[in-house]
Amino acid sequence: MSEDADDPVYYVISDLHIGGDEQLEHVDFLEELLGFLKRLENGDENAELIINGDAFGLWEFTELEGTAKLDELIDRYPELFEQLRATGESVPITLLPGNHDHELAAYDEYADRLAAYNVDLVRALSITRPVGGRTIHFEHGHQQDPNNRIEDFGNPHATPMGYFYNTHVTSRAGRLSDRGRYNWLKDVQAVTPTERMPNWLLSKYFYREMNPLLRYAAIPFLLLLNVSVILAIFAGLDLAGAWTMPVDAVDAFLARFGLAGAAVHLLLVINAVVGGLLLLVGVPLYLFARDARKTVDRFGVVETDLTVDPEQPYREAAREIFADRPETAVFCYGHTHRPGMATVDGGLLVNTGTWLKRLHRRDVVAGHLPPVFYPSYQLCVVRIASEDDDVVVEYERVEKSSPTASELTLTERLLTLGREPNPELPGRAVVESDAPEPAADVLE
Repeated sequence: MSEDADDPVYYVISDLHIGGDEQLEHVDFLEELLGFLKRLENGDENAELIINGDAFGLWEFTELEGTAKLDELIDRYPELFEQLRATGESVPITLLPGNHDHELAAYDEYADRLAAYNVDLVRALSITRPVGGRTIHFEHGHQQDPNNRIEDFGNPHATPMGYFYNTHVTSRAGRLSDRGRYNWLKDVQAVTPTERMPNWLLSKYFYREMNPLLRYAAIPFLLLLNVSVILAIFAGLDLAGAWTMPVDAVDAFLARFGLAGAAVHLLLVINAVVGGLLLLVGVPLYLFARDARKTVDRFGVVETDLTVDPEQPYREAAREIFADRPETAVFCYGHTHRPGMATVDGGLLVNTGTWLKRLHRRDVVAGHLPPVFYPSYQLCVVRIASEDDDVVVEYERVEKSSPTASELTLTERLLTLGREPNPELPGRAVVESDAPEPAADVLE
């Protein structure tokens, strides 16, 4: 199929989250973003760049108010705004507010300041664009998320739950991050869903902040905890006369290894004793904790389901749009930071992902050690165009080196050997003009 040179081509990015207090001011992908903007500036397509929400982390500024936040961004990243100005002279740049930069919709001054850099700020929840005789629906996606939905859009004082999380957790993390043994706390904004926060904090404490002597003393015990519990059970059966442990055979086997065998024998004995104590204490504590949790759930004292399904709310929203506006071929959103494509009722549901670091939880290969959170980047641009009246959606990867080597300790890499994440972007999908269902390449 051939592409009509006169038809518009849309490049879509979202969730850059540029800005914030102290450590959050560092933009890991600034060089890559500038390179992409320069490429658009020098292109020869009838293109439009759409930044589909959360370009800026305005919620993450807690010591500035109103338009002073944008002034700080312009002063802090002059090369970015000058490149926006240069790119905007060649291709239109349209910016939709997200939840993190919802304030953009609240002040006329924002639109005026951004217009000086050739950025058209659309103070609306959604926009549409024509493509191949059909249309594309663009929205950031936070309105489908009850924790970040802004009921009074355009009100600068609208404060959903996500606002308080970012001002009290994310922003504070940015101010405190450099106090650690490694500057890791600023990555709190990459922890999704937020229910993983306790595990992430435990992981970083264990692998980064814990005294190294304590950590390396604990690792053998935690690795052998399962073996120790089994030995403790066998020892109990032996004491009860229900089963006889082959102690002599085990001792004889370990004796073959000399001093190393003696060290393993001592470690197993200590672990068995500790494992037995954990069993004696842990079983009743578990029963009490389970009963208490059931009581809390019955009374509804704590809300436990705080994170929306990452896909279902957007599927439902897309179905409504496709039903109300049959000419719509693509429902394009961001917000969840998970790039993906799916077919929904004859249309295509597209998530533009994020340019922020992403964290992938990986359990260790053995034992009861904390999980490891692998970092990665999936910098991507979604390209939407028409080919012979069909609508084609493609993901273009913006290359960036993996941060794994410098951000994970050797211990973390060894304990998750073979479990390293290899996140892939979706590929290409076509919404055919005469077909009821589009063909989606990859769904994450």
